Amino acid sequence: MPKKKTNKAAAKRFKKTATGKLKYHKAGSGHLLGGKSRKRKRSLRTASTLSKTETKRVQGMLSV
Repeated sequence: MPKKKTNKAAAKRFKKTATGKLKYHKAGSGHLLGGKSRKRKRSLRTASTLSKTETKRVQGMLSV
């Protein structure tokens, strides 16, 4: 059986932590920032971890 290929789009968007969780950056901080509150923009800067169910799905894309 051949090796599974890594989905490069997913590989660029997620980083694996030491504990095995997947870290990602939230969407919505690229443009049109004038209409968003400071609090909202500040929360978009922080990285977030993927939920357990989403982690399972994305790990298949990353061939982990």
